[in-house]
Amino acid sequence: MKRQPSLPLDATFYQQGYRHVAGCDEAGRGPIAGPVVAAAVILPQPSHHPYIDDSKKMTKNQREAAYTWIIEHATSYAIEVIDVATIDRINILEASRLGMKQALSKLNIHFDYVLTDAMELGQQFQPYQAIIKGDQQSFVIACASILAKVTRDRLMEDLDLQYPVYGFSQHKGYPTAHHLRMLKIHGVISKVHRLTFGPVRNVHSHLSLFDN
Repeated sequence: MKRQPSLPLDATFYQQGYRHVAGCDEAGRGPIAGPVVAAAVILPQPSHHPYIDDSKKMTKNQREAAYTWIIEHATSYAIEVIDVATIDRINILEASRLGMKQALSKLNIHFDYVLTDAMELGQQFQPYQAIIKGDQQSFVIACASILAKVTRDRLMEDLDLQYPVYGFSQHKGYPTAHHLRMLKIHGVISKVHRLTFGPVRNVHSHLSLFDN
């Protein structure tokens, strides 16, 4: 039997009197292609799901099932997609931060505390706490992570239909050996590769020299 995850951090905030604790996380900072996706979620208390954990420890089917459970049970949730043009314009860290802020702003319930997975938000969202490896400690952060990852994985599978040569459905835009090999062979023929990221920039610059 699978061990039930222990994500006890949230309880400390509810015990302090906070009623609506929002969890916030993103997916897609590491890839060299595709958007970054952020999600924010508030869940009623008490909430529990025996298989919700750090999304990286879950199988695809578990994440899909958890995604459905979260959107059905959430008091409020929001998902924000930040496109590649914005990532290249303001950098991936700021794009991730922007996505989290926009997702939080779209929640239709006033939250009185925010928990993020290691992301500083600034004064606008006080009080909040940026927690290192928060998706391994907080149930609401883990839920936000699942919403973000499932949404982004689905987007990358759709992009695979548009640009099948890269294999987006397999690696989701991460710089795997196959992805890098296809990038060198075909060049940057998609509109979703991040031109400011080293592997893409190097290929793009190299090919541009021959175009000239």
